[in-house]
Order: sequence, then C-alpha cells, then structure tokens
Amino acid sequence: MKVVCARDTYDFAAANPDLGITLFGSATVAGRGSVGATLRNSIHRSGYQPSTRALDFLSIALSVVASDVGVSRSKSPDGWTREIDLHVAVSEPEFWETQSGILEQALRFLTTDRWTVSFIHDPSPMPSPKELVRPAEDCVVLLSGGLDSLIGAIDLVSRGSRPWAVSQTSRGDKGTQQRFASEVGAGLRHLQLNHNANCPGENERSQRARSIAFFAYGVAAATSLERYATGDSVTMYVCENGFISLNPPLTGGRLGALSTRTTHPFFIGLLQRILDASGIRVSLENPYQFTTKGEMLANCTDQALLRQLAASSTSCGRFARNGYRHCGRCLPCLIRRASFNTASLPDGTYYLYEQLSLKDKNHALYDDVRSAAIAVAAMSEVGVKSWAGSSISAAQVGDVTPYIDVVRRGVTELGDFLSEIGVV
Repeated sequence: MKVVCARDTYDFAAANPDLGITLFGSATVAGRGSVGATLRNSIHRSGYQPSTRALDFLSIALSVVASDVGVSRSKSPDGWTREIDLHVAVSEPEFWETQSGILEQALRFLTTDRWTVSFIHDPSPMPSPKELVRPAEDCVVLLSGGLDSLIGAIDLVSRGSRPWAVSQTSRGDKGTQQRFASEVGAGLRHLQLNHNANCPGENERSQRARSIAFFAYGVAAATSLERYATGDSVTMYVCENGFISLNPPLTGGRLGALSTRTTHPFFIGLLQRILDASGIRVSLENPYQFTTKGEMLANCTDQALLRQLAASSTSCGRFARNGYRHCGRCLPCLIRRASFNTASLPDGTYYLYEQLSLKDKNHALYDDVRSAAIAVAAMSEVGVKSWAGSSISAAQVGDVTPYIDVVRRGVTELGDFLSEIGVV
C-alpha cells in the first residue's frame, strides 16, 4: 500500500497514493489522514529549536505512526503482515535516502510488516522562534506514566542529574505524567506531545509503531538543550526493565499482537545507528536493561517517594478498555504485581481481577495467567537457555548471557508471585 505523508501544499494527486496523510496539519480533503496537527506549532511556540535533522526524524516517526494507524492488518493476505510503501516529506531527502535500508530494518523488526521508505522534499522548515529557549537540563528522560519510567526519573534526580521529562500523552495518562513530573526532584521541566494520528475509515488497533514517535519527541527535546547547542552530546534515558524489554514469548502462541518490541535492545541499537549517521549527538540508554522490575523497585534510590507515587503509575495493557483501571491479569499487570511482591512493597493498585487463584476463565484460567504459569513450569523443566534461547539472538544483541540471566530472574519473579497467590 502506497502512503504519502507531506504538508497540505504537496501535490498528493500527482503522487496518487492509496493513502495520503497531511503532516503537521489537519486534513482538508475527504479521504485524507492527518498527523501532528498541532505538534510542530507547540514546539515552536514554546521557544524550542530542535536541530533540522531531529525535525526530519520527527517527520519520519509521525509518518510511520500514521501509516501504522491507517493501514489495516485485516486486509493483508495473512490477516497480519502488511506491505507499506511509505513516502515522507523531509528537508534533506538525499541524506535520508542513505538511511532508508536501516530504517526499513528497524520498522520491520518493530511491527513485523514489510516496509519500504523513500523521501520527498519539504521546502518548509520550522522558522526560528521569536524568543529562543535553550533549557539548561543535562539529559532527557522519557516519562510515560508507567512504573519503570517513574523509577528512572527518581533515580536520575537522586544521583544528581537534571533530566528534562518528555511524555507522549494518551487518554488516562496525561494527568499521571504531570503529577510525576511535578513531584520528582521538586519539579521537572516537562514536555508533553501527542501525535494525534487520524486516518479515514476504521483505524488499526494494534499500533505496534507508536513508540517511535516517543523516541522522536525525546530526540527533538535533546537537540533543543543548551548543552547540545554548545557542542556536547546528550543522553536520552529510555527506562524499562530488562525482562519486558526483551519480552520473550511465554508460549509458542504468544506471537503477533501479543508481543511488543518497543525497547528491545536491537531496535534501540538500530535507532542509535540512524542518529549517529545523521550527526544527531543523542545517546539512547536503558540503564535497566539487565534489571528486573522487582529489582528496580527494590533498588529505587528514593523509597519514600516511590511508595507515594507507585500505585498511581500505569502498567496495564488494557488500561483504556477497562475504564482506566488495571485489569490485574494481562502480562504487564502480572509483571507489575510480581515486582511489588519481589520488592516486599505494599501494592495499593486497584485491580479489576484481583483474585487470580479463582479457577475460572476470568482469573486462573485466563490466557495470560495460564501462559505465565506454563512459562514458569517450562523454564523449571528445561532450563532458561532451552526455554528462552531461541528468542534472544546473538546476531541482535551480541553476548546473550546477561540477557538470558535477566529473563531467568524475571520468570522467577513471576513464578514466586503466582505460587504465593495460589495459581501454581
């Protein structure tokens, strides 16, 4: 499917796409999608000035997200894998064409689709702000409203850093993000952005690519910092526990929509190669790559603040569908509950399905709960290398030993929790 993402001034008719998407504006033509309608103006009005290539990377990321929303998986031959021919308007198409191969590799890994990406010229770069603002923060931290990103922000402040918190807003998380940013470190500078992707027809729900926009927001912020303007490099912290980062399938059936690769080290590594090639001096770092969620809670450097805020964080994979409440039984909820158990911290979270030991399809017999129990039993029977080894590739991560070890500890945390509540 041919998708073209460009400004409203572009001649979409001449390009004849299957789906046209207005970039950084609202759709003014029937049948056209839109993305980032207010985003670029929000950055400009704030006085921030990201680098030109950071803005191009933002254009690419938004176009990817909009394509992910607008191209239905149900219409593909196998009901899942799509073929997306994406054309993106950027200021330096010649340079970005040199990165199309690695970008396509990253997108194929992230979404499991077949992508081809090419570029067209955008003659309208962002104008310089009337009053330039160069924040003095020394790094950027992605703040999702989740427990891991909260701990990451707390730890950075406790260790003397001054992070700029950057969030991708979604319904149910905006207020939580604002609360965390205001209460960590006596208040963090906070940038909240939303892609507002909207396409005609029924939008695709899987949305495996949405995380790339979050990375692009962080890169745009990092290149707006004073230290970046003076020639320094900036670290952008992407805080996620190592078990969920790798997200090995618990059973052979946990494939497709049940798996995510948002913070997988291979994906982050590919993005880093693109940034390095573009001369964008931003280093992507997950300081918890070899740490479980339970270990993150137990070792958080400000336990008092963590206890105060942890219950209001969001982990559930079905949060919106459950009326902005944690279900308590999806895999992210199970890992969350197991982490509180491991750290011996009180869990004040309300869970819709609290008593998982009940032997019915809503509790102990629910798919994710059964999958977790099967994974615990399988690892115990055959060992972690046999159980997880095929899902962690040396070609992607190099020495697999520390990755295998964090998976073992993550499954052990799950097993201890399930045993304690009477599921296994």
